[in-house]
Amino acid sequence: MSTVEVRVSKATVLAALVAALALVCVASVAIGAHAIPLGVVWDALTRPTGAPDHLIVRSLRIPRTLLGVLIGLALGAAGALMQGHTRNPLADPGLLGVTQGAAFAVVFAVVVLGVHGLPAFIWFGFAGALLASVVVFLLGAVGGRGATPVTLALAGAAVSALLNGVISAIVLGDERGMETYRFWRVGSIAGRDYAVAGQITPFLVAGLLLAALNTPGLNTLSLGEDVAVTLGQNVRRTRILGIVAITVLTGSAVAACGPIAFLGLIVPHLARALSGPDYRWLVPFSALLGALLLLAADLLGRVLASDSFEVGIMLALLGAPTFIQLVRRKGLARI
Repeated sequence: MSTVEVRVSKATVLAALVAALALVCVASVAIGAHAIPLGVVWDALTRPTGAPDHLIVRSLRIPRTLLGVLIGLALGAAGALMQGHTRNPLADPGLLGVTQGAAFAVVFAVVVLGVHGLPAFIWFGFAGALLASVVVFLLGAVGGRGATPVTLALAGAAVSALLNGVISAIVLGDERGMETYRFWRVGSIAGRDYAVAGQITPFLVAGLLLAALNTPGLNTLSLGEDVAVTLGQNVRRTRILGIVAITVLTGSAVAACGPIAFLGLIVPHLARALSGPDYRWLVPFSALLGALLLLAADLLGRVLASDSFEVGIMLALLGAPTFIQLVRRKGLARI
C-alpha cells in the first residue's frame, strides 16, 4: 500500500472509533439501573421539565459520561507515551509515582488539613501527583547522565513504595481518612458533577496537546537514543516533554477519579494492532480506545450490578484476563 492509502486506511479506522465512542456515550446516558428511552433523553437535553428522568439524565448520567470520556482519553494517551518512553510493554501511567503522590496528597488534605469534598481535595491530588513526578525525575537524573527509562522506573518504584507506607501509617490512625481513601482508591467516575470535569478539562487539553507534540520525537527515540542523537534529536527535551505530558494527563485523571487499573496498560497494545508503531497515530488511537473501553466497562458495571461495581473494579476484573489472553495469543508488542 502507498503512504496515502495507509493514511486513508488509518483515518477511516480512527473515524470508526469516534463513531463507536459516540454510540457508547449515547448508551451510557440512556442505559443503567433504570433505562431511559432515547426520546426522553432528547427531551431532557432540549426541553428539560424537571421530571425525574430528566434530572437523572442531566444531573447524573451526562456528567458521568463526560468525565468517563475525559479520563479515558487521558489514561489511554498517557499509557502509550509511558510505554514508549520507558521502552517497557508492562509500563502503565502510574509508573512515575503519580498515583501514590496523588493518594498521599488526598489523605494529607483530609486527615491533616481537614479538607472535605471531592471538588476541594482534587487540587491536592493533582499537586501531589505533580510533586511526586518531579521527585522521581530528579532522582532518576542523579549521577549526571540524565534520566533514563531504567532509572525513572526504579525511582518511581522507590517513591511509590515510600508514599504507600506513609499513607498506610496516616489512614490506619484516622477513621475519616480511611473512609475517604477507600472511596477514592476504588477508582470511580460516579458521583462527580460538572464542576469536577470543568476543573480537570484545561489540564487534560494541555496534556493531550503536549502528547501530540511529543509523538514525532518519540518516533525518533524508538530507533534508539544513539540514532536519535545522530539524527539531531534533543533526547533530553523529548524526555522532559513526554514526562510532563504523562504527569499532567495521569495526575488530572487520578486526582478526579482515583487510580483506574489496567486501562493505560492494555489500551496501547490494542491500539498498536490498529495503528502500527507510528506514535503520531498510536497516541490518538490509544486515547479513543481508552475512552471507549472505560465507558463500556462503566456501562457494563451499571447493567450487571445496579451501580455496585465501580469502573475501577470492572476494569480490573475484565482487564486482567484480557491482558493475559493478549500475551498468550500474540505476545507483548515490541516497542
